[in-house]
Amino acid sequence: MDRMNGLDRFARSQRRWLGGLDMLDRPWYVLGGAPQPTLYPELARSYARVDINNSGLTADRLGLGPADLTIRRAKVNWTVHPTLSTHGLIWFTRTPASLLRLRLATKHRRVTAGSVMRIAKPDRFKVVAAVIGAEVRSVGSHGYPSNGIVAACYGLYFGVPEIVLTGVSLARQGHSYDTLNRPRRQVEEDTFALARLAGNARVATTEPELADATGMRLWTP
Repeated sequence: MDRMNGLDRFARSQRRWLGGLDMLDRPWYVLGGAPQPTLYPELARSYARVDINNSGLTADRLGLGPADLTIRRAKVNWTVHPTLSTHGLIWFTRTPASLLRLRLATKHRRVTAGSVMRIAKPDRFKVVAAVIGAEVRSVGSHGYPSNGIVAACYGLYFGVPEIVLTGVSLARQGHSYDTLNRPRRQVEEDTFALARLAGNARVATTEPELADATGMRLWTP
């Protein structure tokens, strides 16, 4: 019962916060970090943009402006995109919610975030499991999917009408915002989760290779 009450409290808090950002009734496109994301002007005009980790730098280079929402894990290198500008920021960190603003002000002074929220790891696990109908903890070497997949599950959990994945790949190495050509992580976990999201009519992707690999609906204008 305590676990359910805790999840209920989490859901109420997150729903209020997302509502304040006008993110509940609009479709989202999730901009992941894979190289050469497939983007269309129609998405930028009609969908809320959710940037993952440092993909906001790619958005800046494309002239897309601040994100409606940015989701970052704690260990992502802030020096890659020190001038991040976003209307909402979800930070996967152990820092207490009451100290998030102070941490931004002291350690990341050039970041502009209209509203800041923290989501703890147990709550992320519960949201993903609730949406895909299965636990990911026993899959792969990490036991949890990448942040782009978590973002999709998060939006679905709170009733967002459509989620379109862009810059999400199971095969392409490296990232759109740097030239380090780092290998893809959490491929097994993402494959597991995407196979279960592919049948959801509210989920699509602009990436033909991802649609082919998972059976997910291909989004085109």
